[in-house]
Amino acid sequence: MKKFILLTLLAATAISASAQTKKVSILGDSYSTFKDYNPEGYAPFYPDANNDVTEVGQTWWSLFIEARGYQLEQNNSWGGTTICNTGYFGMDSSRSGFLSRVDMLGNPDIIFVFGGTNDAWAHSPVGEYKFADWTAEDLKTFRGGYACLLDTLIKKYPEAQIYSIQNSELDEAYNESSREVCAHYGIQLIELHDIDKQNGHPSIAGMQSICDQLLEAVK
Repeated sequence: MKKFILLTLLAATAISASAQTKKVSILGDSYSTFKDYNPEGYAPFYPDANNDVTEVGQTWWSLFIEARGYQLEQNNSWGGTTICNTGYFGMDSSRSGFLSRVDMLGNPDIIFVFGGTNDAWAHSPVGEYKFADWTAEDLKTFRGGYACLLDTLIKKYPEAQIYSIQNSELDEAYNESSREVCAHYGIQLIELHDIDKQNGHPSIAGMQSICDQLLEAVK
């Protein structure tokens, strides 16, 4: 009987430890960057002279991982990048965009997709809803690129829980497109609100608010 109880306690401990050490990967833009924490050659925003976030522990993702007792698997975030293949001034962004980086997330249990900000700021074409057989032209649009991205992530990481994070204060056309595409794939969309920003990017207070909203949304 004592042996059975001991084995039960050991199993419970192992399950608890496993739950606490889930691996988190991030596919993002400048909001999720920090110098030396993204792949070499990527453009980080943080730290920045016009923003009070100066330490990696102040970022939303570091705060979230610390709060949950998880670990970082991969932070594949590149400043200024779009989800679709149309960047600023209509330039081709297929080399640096989200679609080009879906294979670089390691072996995560949780994936956060935090993008769309630059698509909205760059006025990338919104396009039409399309959920299969994407052409190169489809991927130049936000709806087509977003759908292809989520479809690819689901198929490549079938065991991972995927969450999409949507920035506050974006044009409603991109907000509504995100809702529709996420609903189609059954992906939880976390729509942020009341994010304090400096130089267009979350401040320390904004980062904490993002973390708090994620902790509330990710059960």
